[in-house]
Amino acid sequence: MAENPMLKFVKIPRLMPQKRDALDRTDDFGEIYAEFSEAKAAEQASRCSQCGVPYCQTHCPLHNNIPDWLRLTAEGRLREAYEISQATNTFPEICGRICPQDRLCEGNCVIEQSGHETVTIGSVEKYITDTAWAEGWVQPITPAATRRESVGIIGAGPGGLAAADMLRRAGVQVTVYDRYDRAGGLLTYGIPGFKLEKDVVMQRVAQLEEGGIEIVTNCNVGVDISFEEIRNKHDAVIVATGVYKSRDLAGPGSGADGIVKAIDYLTASNRHGFGDTVPEFEDGRLNAAGKRVVVIGGGDTAMDCVRTAIRQGATSVKCLYRRDKANMPGSLRETQNAEEEGIEFVWLTAPNGFVGNPVTGVNVQKMRLGLPDATGRQSPEVIDGADYVEPADLVVKALGFEPEDLPQLWGVEGLEVTRWGTIRADFETGQTRLPGVYAVGDIVRGASLVVWAIRDGRDCAAAILAQFDKAQSIAAE
Repeated sequence: MAENPMLKFVKIPRLMPQKRDALDRTDDFGEIYAEFSEAKAAEQASRCSQCGVPYCQTHCPLHNNIPDWLRLTAEGRLREAYEISQATNTFPEICGRICPQDRLCEGNCVIEQSGHETVTIGSVEKYITDTAWAEGWVQPITPAATRRESVGIIGAGPGGLAAADMLRRAGVQVTVYDRYDRAGGLLTYGIPGFKLEKDVVMQRVAQLEEGGIEIVTNCNVGVDISFEEIRNKHDAVIVATGVYKSRDLAGPGSGADGIVKAIDYLTASNRHGFGDTVPEFEDGRLNAAGKRVVVIGGGDTAMDCVRTAIRQGATSVKCLYRRDKANMPGSLRETQNAEEEGIEFVWLTAPNGFVGNPVTGVNVQKMRLGLPDATGRQSPEVIDGADYVEPADLVVKALGFEPEDLPQLWGVEGLEVTRWGTIRADFETGQTRLPGVYAVGDIVRGASLVVWAIRDGRDCAAAILAQFDKAQSIAAE
């Protein structure tokens, strides 16, 4: 049989840093979601075995009906595939790009388990949703009827916006308050543009606003408006602030110039990508160009930092992690991408101080893995006498995030928090002990995945609507 040229998929080669010039296009690195053709999407979708127990669906936090929209894609029925995809997912174009599919749907694909490589579910999801936007299949938010109830949402990240979308579709009046100048939260300023293009996020934000959701930006709760004012204006309030307080690393020299937080570094890069004037980027404080960069950490934020640094033109990029590769908390796919792009991982290393001001190096202790801790992971132990200095011109601390002390910042009594500082709320409904106050996403779970924030936002919106309907029923009796 003659080869069908329509089924060819050209893989863009990844370029090592010493072989590339200044990069203006992210696809020079050959992102894993490089453009699919319709034939390629159908080819991949047709590989789905349509198994009796869809582990891909059960391991998706949103329980997306993946087998059905893969089948429809294989049959060329893309609009129907999109309709099923978006029925359970508020932002399928975003999840298709940034979900760690290797740990969720794709990692549990029976074809992957049998050794024949997974169906590329994320890439197909991205393709059908991008096609839906291009073809005008994404319908505007048009409530069948307008309700009198009003909900205020604090935080315009994925959890808050997912709740806003569902509530508005039900006719509820929704106002979202956010401290930043653009909505999207970490989708906008935390995740790099080579993983999640910012026009994709802004396109969705625009749709929400056109549907009647009011988004109030540059609004810092506790400063520009009080929490009580928001409660008094609305019938219910959802706290969806996320977690933005960076975990720090102490030690001699930790306050030196050239040692920065991951959130500051990534925000500056994303603002620069928007075309904003960013003095800290322009003067080099938050710009890796021409520098030896060391990133400390092993999660997805660390991977975002190392891959951003290589794109900015760093002369070298190293990632220090105190455990080995098998014990990294971040996505293995992200780690593989970083390795292919020229980033060097220095396993079993932990910093215990810094040299110079501005920084010129990191004091590093070599580690070994000892006995498992309470979580079952092997605990890193210091190897005596194996210290050395890792040269660096820019050090990025990517050690994760913790919640801010919201009750104190907002002056709220009765907003209970856990011993980790997260808001205490029902995991199914988001209801807190304060009447009419809910909380969703990372501010409840701790730093987690975007897809879980979307799930929480949708579940919370459903719970609020049920409460509104119950109140209406009681009033009508």
